[in-house]
Amino acid sequence: MFDLFFGGGTQKSRNHKSKNVIHQLTVSLDELYNGSLRKLAFQKNVICPKCAGKGGKMISKCHNCRGTGIKVNIMQVGLGLVQQIQSVCVVWVKAKKSKLKDRCKGCSGRKVVRERTILEIHVDKGMVDGQKIVLTGKGDEEPGLQPGDVIIVLVEKEHCVFRRNGGDLSCKLELELCEALCGGRRTIKTLDGRVLVVRWEGVVKVGM
Repeated sequence: MFDLFFGGGTQKSRNHKSKNVIHQLTVSLDELYNGSLRKLAFQKNVICPKCAGKGGKMISKCHNCRGTGIKVNIMQVGLGLVQQIQSVCVVWVKAKKSKLKDRCKGCSGRKVVRERTILEIHVDKGMVDGQKIVLTGKGDEEPGLQPGDVIIVLVEKEHCVFRRNGGDLSCKLELELCEALCGGRRTIKTLDGRVLVVRWEGVVKVGM
């Protein structure tokens, strides 16, 4: 069974990691009881393979202004007197324009691209509504950071027969009047495929 989600919610992580992605996954009571394998089609950010996350052609730091964009000239105007003149660094301006032209065509300078991937979600036997499954490092990538996690939150879908009460399962049976007064016999198929035979005798009170 496939589910499709594009980002869902996000959760801030520590500074050394990219943001986590949170997704709610609806599962049946049968899946929680027996376990199941689900697959998710997931769109996420990955480091651009064309520029390796640089965003474009690397340009060395301007030696004329040390990357500040401002060139400082010191001029002597008299005996023991100097004057400091600031001006825009022409070399830096040209380098900046060149950098814009050299942006990576694969990511348009964003350093990351969107990629579709398939995630396998193992729903183990006995898991409960609201339980979280953490897929470490399967989230968005970002240059200089560790990939974020994908956090799956299980949401139990209502079952047509059974209700879960902690570690127990319960169900309701509607009886004919003669069954409620004289007794009877019913069969119930459990979530794991077993067939249970339920017998009762005499008068049955409502809610027993």
